[in-house]
Amino acid sequence: MGRSRTDEVEDLMARFPGVPREAVIKEDLLRGGIAFDDEALTGDEGGDVKPKSYFIFSFDHGTLPELGAAALRRPPEEIVLTGGPYELRRTVVSVRVNPNSPYRVGVTSDGSLGLMLDGRLIADVGLPPMPDYYRHTLPNGKSVMEVAPTIQWGYLIYLTVFRVCQYFGAKEECQYCDINHNWRQHKAAGRPYTGVKSVEEVLEALEIIDKHDTAGASRAYTLTGGSITSRVQGLGEADFYGRYAQAIEERFPGRWIGKVVAQALPKEDVQRFHDYGIRIYHPNYEVWDRRLFELYCPGKERYVGRDEWHRRILDSAEIFGPRNVIPNFVAGVEMAAPAGFTTVDEAIASTEEGLRFFMSRGITPRFTTWCPEPTTPLGKQNPAGAPLEYHIRLLETYRGTMEEFGLTSPPGYGPSGAGRAVFSVSSFMDSLPEGMQGAED
Repeated sequence: MGRSRTDEVEDLMARFPGVPREAVIKEDLLRGGIAFDDEALTGDEGGDVKPKSYFIFSFDHGTLPELGAAALRRPPEEIVLTGGPYELRRTVVSVRVNPNSPYRVGVTSDGSLGLMLDGRLIADVGLPPMPDYYRHTLPNGKSVMEVAPTIQWGYLIYLTVFRVCQYFGAKEECQYCDINHNWRQHKAAGRPYTGVKSVEEVLEALEIIDKHDTAGASRAYTLTGGSITSRVQGLGEADFYGRYAQAIEERFPGRWIGKVVAQALPKEDVQRFHDYGIRIYHPNYEVWDRRLFELYCPGKERYVGRDEWHRRILDSAEIFGPRNVIPNFVAGVEMAAPAGFTTVDEAIASTEEGLRFFMSRGITPRFTTWCPEPTTPLGKQNPAGAPLEYHIRLLETYRGTMEEFGLTSPPGYGPSGAGRAVFSVSSFMDSLPEGMQGAED
């Protein structure tokens, strides 16, 4: 009989004591998803639980038609785990639905929610409260959740102002990305899912958040969407995304930390982002290995190329300062069959090479834990994602490399440390020491 998932998790906790056990559980949930008992779903978008907003990708292990009750009755945006046999400190986890996951959220004997693994209760589950600002609509009738959803337990306003990507089709789309499919599935389901959000409706949504977020939980906003290779509304990428920042900073000067996730653009475009009021730039490099970048990011390779992409990232540090350039990579795709590394050792060595390249220059990448969405080529071929050991060793390597180069955690991510972190789509902030972040947060 094979090892249970519990055995695998506990083995890794024992082998890597420097990685918080909260991060081991969180990475396993992010890479493999969570099942929900029907009675654990609220089913009421006007109720007391903040629902999953599908803010850019599906981050699910099935299409909406395959998710059953979890599609009809939305699961929560995130959950928070505490207690249980591993004595978990407060751990915020983005919800990725997988009806076949060995992790299941259900109602316990005392009526509260719990997380089960292999049928055993391992944590208490808390749900994000419906924020007051979600209960209000814009003058055009759209919901704040559709225009300006918040994630990371309310810390980050996520402004996906362009819902599709102009890297389109098999020869251009990144092989792990389902932004275009996610757009199509929401439209097919008849859900509101605005293609291009107007500057005015973004400002109206932020007005509502600013008015009703009296505790000041929201601290940052991210402007993002699909890559623009030609034009949208007559504008290139820097001006299209930058005009939102300009309008936000004029209306709400200094209220939030302004971030943009965009391509690695030429220096003059990056300067325009800065001039528009953006303070943090995320030119994501996706995967470090040259061969894998060329295979997995064919559009980016064709239009820009890996070497030029990296050159532009380094150039952007001259404008924003190295600390404020935070490129993302998709942790786990390094090991995706058929082209990826076949051993954890090789994958970690490659990823560490990329971390050292950037961190030695004062640039601190961050990462999202790969969710193998089934409508993507890599997700379809690798439904289990990367091995959990890869993700745990990456956390250890990431922290060690940061410490070697004397870096603090990147700004715009809230507090660091197990029990304090709110960044929900990977455990890198949970795994760093408490108080490692700078003054910006």
